[in-house]
Amino acid sequence: MPFPARELFARLIRCEAEGEGEAGMKAVATVVMNRVHVADGEYLRVCQGDLRKVITQPYQFTCMMPTVYGEANPQTVWATPPEEIHYQIADWALSGNKLQGVDDCLWYYNPYSPVCERVFPRNGSGSLYNRIRQHCFYTPTALYYQT
Repeated sequence: MPFPARELFARLIRCEAEGEGEAGMKAVATVVMNRVHVADGEYLRVCQGDLRKVITQPYQFTCMMPTVYGEANPQTVWATPPEEIHYQIADWALSGNKLQGVDDCLWYYNPYSPVCERVFPRNGSGSLYNRIRQHCFYTPTALYYQT
């Protein structure tokens, strides 16, 4: 049986950002909810404002992929049960809260380097906006709204 959407969200927050502290987890939760509420582009067209569709959209979150680069992914939402803090952050985001500094961001990634790419994803639809701990955060460019 699939996880309820709230639990899936809490699992994603833990899996994607547990090592980033509370601000990093809130930043990731903000991006997910920004995708739920975006007014145009791919995320609106594909996900239609549905949290579960945002989380399960293919190739969006490493923690949702059973394999990465052809190898089994040991860090997934299925292997990472949430703790109370992850539910609290999920509830915080579900209540409409956003972390300042990533207000309109639709993407993030950990470059495993001190430098963030200026553009992400590679198609140029996002522009670097901020970095919180190890994750780089990106706001949509005009190109995103054509996706």
